Amino acid sequence: MEKLAASDHPIHEVIRSRWSPRAFSKKPVPADALKSLFEAARWAASSYNDQPWAYIVATGEDTENFNKLLSVLMEGNQIWAKNAPVLALAVARLNFHHNGSPNRVAVYDVGAASANLTFEATARGLAVHQMAGFYPDKAREVFQIPVGWEPIAALAIGYPGDADGLPENLRQAEAAPRSRKPLSEFVMTGVWGKPSPLVR
Repeated sequence: MEKLAASDHPIHEVIRSRWSPRAFSKKPVPADALKSLFEAARWAASSYNDQPWAYIVATGEDTENFNKLLSVLMEGNQIWAKNAPVLALAVARLNFHHNGSPNRVAVYDVGAASANLTFEATARGLAVHQMAGFYPDKAREVFQIPVGWEPIAALAIGYPGDADGLPENLRQAEAAPRSRKPLSEFVMTGVWGKPSPLVR
């Protein structure tokens, strides 16, 4: 299913095409394509070039590790994410590598890396659905994530599939039009809440 963004201003086709389906095909994602997704994440911008990201990943063929990733998702996400051919967990290192001081933008930088990954996926005909709905404490235990690292988001990766296999409420969500608040609500100037004349 294609759900192009109804943008108010011209944007790149990859951005218009990106969305977060819950219906995934069982078709495996080639290893070379996955390498390119994580290569795109690798080249994201980060403060001091600290690159504070790590990804725990498993394909459906790796049943043991795939099930471990599935087990840390909240039940509402397990329902559909079990059908994705790839699951991953994005993790942030909270202190700078070079001096050990707190990195207040670590999570921001991990988000940038995951955005790069997502746009690379979209350009290749793949889809990524990022999830806040997982259990961080369970993830730390299951994957033995060390102190100083924080699980940030789970990701389902694969080719878009048929929504007919989803529960009714999720089928409706798949078919619903995409929407965003207008630029005037979040692009400001001068004082907080005053829309910039650029977007009036």
